[in-house]
Amino acid sequence: MNNISTYDFNGKRALIRVDFNVPLDKTTLAVTDDTRITAAIPTINKVLDNGGSVVLMSHLGRPDGVPQDKYSLKHIVSAVEKAVGKPVKFANDCLGTEAFKTSSDLQPGEILLLENLRFYEGEEKGSMEMAEQLAKYGDCYINDAFGTAHRAHASTAVIAKCFPNDKMFGYLIEKEIDSVDQVLNSTEKPLTAIVGGAKVSSKITIITNLLDKVDNLIIGGGMAYTFVKAMGGNIGNSLVEDDYIKTAKEIIEQAKKKGVNLLIPVDTVEADAFSNDANTKTVAIDKIDAGWMGLDIAEESISDFKKVIMDSKLILWNGPMGVFELSNFQEGTKEIALAVAAATKKGAFSLVGGGDSVAAVNMFDLADEVSHVSTGGGAMLEYLEGKTLPGIAAILEN
Repeated sequence: MNNISTYDFNGKRALIRVDFNVPLDKTTLAVTDDTRITAAIPTINKVLDNGGSVVLMSHLGRPDGVPQDKYSLKHIVSAVEKAVGKPVKFANDCLGTEAFKTSSDLQPGEILLLENLRFYEGEEKGSMEMAEQLAKYGDCYINDAFGTAHRAHASTAVIAKCFPNDKMFGYLIEKEIDSVDQVLNSTEKPLTAIVGGAKVSSKITIITNLLDKVDNLIIGGGMAYTFVKAMGGNIGNSLVEDDYIKTAKEIIEQAKKKGVNLLIPVDTVEADAFSNDANTKTVAIDKIDAGWMGLDIAEESISDFKKVIMDSKLILWNGPMGVFELSNFQEGTKEIALAVAAATKKGAFSLVGGGDSVAAVNMFDLADEVSHVSTGGGAMLEYLEGKTLPGIAAILEN
């Protein structure tokens, strides 16, 4: 495997798989959050500064193999140009003669963006034929799209086979891998994992994997009520997965056996409706009123969690503490975000991943105050679960 820092790009076209699956305004189709674009700039600049040219390829949305204007990458060209500080050529098709000719004519320092890869069914089906066509646009291949590394698509896992001696990770993927490995494999203690979100079912594999590694496991969000019910508490109309009550009990028991400090909220902000205008009050989490539902952690839980976070050397945060998108139920998530930032400033290494957690740190302007914010929700979750990611394995293979 090659290393981007030492590879000689002089006079070469670097075909880079980026993750420019960015949100667009529904009316103007302008980019509303360029985080994923700016994350790729160090890799792009490395190639250009080293005398190479760049061909960028990405997907956008789920067009299901059918070209659709609202999913066209032409809408992000200006955002890419702004981020990289130079003109960006655009190919109206990611396959075909135009893309081949434009990529062949690229001069050192120039950038070409291909149209949406998912306008072809072959991308998601992992077509070798499509991968071989795409491979004609570059002299070397860089995978810098961590957000799609868990998919065996034509432009990620399959295309790497076309560059047996000229494939590598980009700086973003390198940082993503290093950050997760630092959390999971470091000897520094204590390691605290904060796992929130709506459902136990979506996080069960992660939690199980983490129990062998963490010192503290904080449970928050909607999944907490399944644990509370498993312990015999009254949770009213709170979100619960009855099919996972037995699983929750097993996790509690496993945490005890492994000596993991498992923290489940002790109080909650309950509401009489799932609405920002609902009536609310703070109650013990196992004594939620009939007909009411818990929508956020409350003061005592926040205090307990913050103490553990502030004493941690390594922190992994995946999932919010409540319905933070509603302003009246975002205090718990905000306070935990602030605590993670404060612990980072104190010297802890913090990794934030998963769509809602990332949205939360961005909402509270704390992205620059944690060690690393992962760009790959599903990919990071699968990596934490211990799964092999096809896009990663394809680069590592000889």
